[in-house]
Amino acid sequence: MHIAEGFLPPAHAIAWVAASAPFVVHGVRQLTREVREHPESTLLLGASGAFMFVLSALKLPSVTGSCSHPTGSGLGAVLFRPPVMAVLGTVTLLFQALLLAHGGLTTLGANVFSMAVVGPWAGYGVYRLALRCGARLAVAVFCAAFVADLSTYCVTSVQLALAFPDPVGGFAGALGKFGSIFAITQIPLAVSEGLLTVLVVRLLAQSSAGELARLGLRTAGLGKARTGAGTNTAAGTGAGTGAGTNTDAGTSTGAVSR
Repeated sequence: MHIAEGFLPPAHAIAWVAASAPFVVHGVRQLTREVREHPESTLLLGASGAFMFVLSALKLPSVTGSCSHPTGSGLGAVLFRPPVMAVLGTVTLLFQALLLAHGGLTTLGANVFSMAVVGPWAGYGVYRLALRCGARLAVAVFCAAFVADLSTYCVTSVQLALAFPDPVGGFAGALGKFGSIFAITQIPLAVSEGLLTVLVVRLLAQSSAGELARLGLRTAGLGKARTGAGTNTAAGTGAGTGAGTNTDAGTSTGAVSR
């Protein structure tokens, strides 16, 4: 969930802003460099930001009376690395707070830290680990989105437990309560987000294969995209052979005319 406006004590809100700020500043530098050196990547950057905005704006009821939602941070983390997502996530959360009353300005630092910092880094770390273990790209992307989603909610649970410890169990008791409640809705959402992210990457592999290759994604690891690519190659070979036959036929006809 996005922590609502005014929900955190002032000291906690300021502390989370301080914790998030270095990541956002570093992300601005990385994003500026990416756009300056590769201006053709702006479309994919915009798509990553829009994906995050739309998914994280889908508020679904939770058993707490609050809400749960996907985060959409795994896709951008895989494509452009976590520092860039710190910026895109901050912009997303700022607009949602101002336009949708989803989250808040006083809790922006806490929400940025959980969804735009920890989520992308955790998802990207699992993505790299999966590739090193020999997993196909589709599996690695699924793991990245799944872990980015769940890690966001684990951090949110920690933030709320720090702010509102249980009268009996203290921090540990509150963490257990928040974490178990969020898990009921968030685990199915994380699975759904992982599958959706794989589908989006497969579509990008068909429309922007060159750009994905520049970003280091091995699109041959996508099951259906690979099959489709093989079919297109075969079709292209057949079309080329047919074209060659027609040309020869045209030449022969010209010779007869002469």
